[in-house]
Amino acid sequence: MSKVLRRSTRNAAKVKSKKELQAKERADETMESTIEKTLSVDSTQAESNDSNQLNQENIDAKEKSAEETLKLITNKNSSVDDTQTETNAISQVKSNNSNEDEKVRVLTPAEKARIERNRQKALLLRQARLSCQQLQGSNTKTSGCSRIIDTGGGFFLEEDDNAVPKKVKRVEEPAPVIAGEMTSCLECDQLFLDSYLMSTYDYPACDNCKDLEEKHAVITKTDSRETYLLSETDLTLREPILKFVVRKNPRNHRWGDMKLYLKLQVEKRALEVWGSLEAIEEERESREKKREIAKRKKFNKKLKQLRQEVRSSLYEAKTAGHVHEYGVEAPCEEDEDMWQKICSLCGHRMTFEKM
Repeated sequence: MSKVLRRSTRNAAKVKSKKELQAKERADETMESTIEKTLSVDSTQAESNDSNQLNQENIDAKEKSAEETLKLITNKNSSVDDTQTETNAISQVKSNNSNEDEKVRVLTPAEKARIERNRQKALLLRQARLSCQQLQGSNTKTSGCSRIIDTGGGFFLEEDDNAVPKKVKRVEEPAPVIAGEMTSCLECDQLFLDSYLMSTYDYPACDNCKDLEEKHAVITKTDSRETYLLSETDLTLREPILKFVVRKNPRNHRWGDMKLYLKLQVEKRALEVWGSLEAIEEERESREKKREIAKRKKFNKKLKQLRQEVRSSLYEAKTAGHVHEYGVEAPCEEDEDMWQKICSLCGHRMTFEKM
């Protein structure tokens, strides 16, 4: 019952923490939406005010330019044609309007206001995010619960924020040999600086003589233990330690990684342990015989047990116990009415009354 109660309380705590997180997220979304609405309303009002102000300024500027052109027209000489004065006045008005447009494009109050609004909006959003983070951090500190992650597969994962991450073993390939002593190849007797077999398995053979299919084939750790009867210590602790390459299992990627050894080195190690290949064969045959005997014993035991269960009336339980062997009856010295018998094996004394 205690286990069930703990499990139920744990599930209730998980559901409660999930609901609290959802409520906080909804509150944050509503806060951001309200801030965006208020800022959008303010921006529209400011833009409308700026546009009205700009229209009024443009109208005033146009009126001033028209008055100036009229003054120029009146001050001109009468010899100039009316058409020429009109064209001059129109060109001057256009030039003034273009200059005003250029001044507005350089830096307008509307752009300044828009920049300020965007800056204020960014500051408000940043403050809202910081406040939400502070609230979440305070809740996790006071409650002392770990963070719950919804996997979407019907269960939750608890992530501990204070947990120390595991150190990942980083395997690096050996650096290429730049300069050093030359090694002679066992196959062709030629000197070489570096090769795949030398860097991987410490086997002196050049890349030209490399034959990974037959001569320099690899063997797994399981096959080397079954074929050459090598133990874990023979492969990993006996000097010199054999090198291997780790590869993914081709049959199933979920299984463990394979350790591939060089077959020539495994055979050499087996000869060091057993002495010869004939000794390995004899040991393998003896192990197979022992395995068969053990299987037969196990089968007979199960068969006998099955027979006892099916035909229990034919089998009587043998209880091994001591059986007393009493001697001649004799009267007791203390009481003449009582008689006694003594076991000759264990000395047990039995007293009784004779009628």
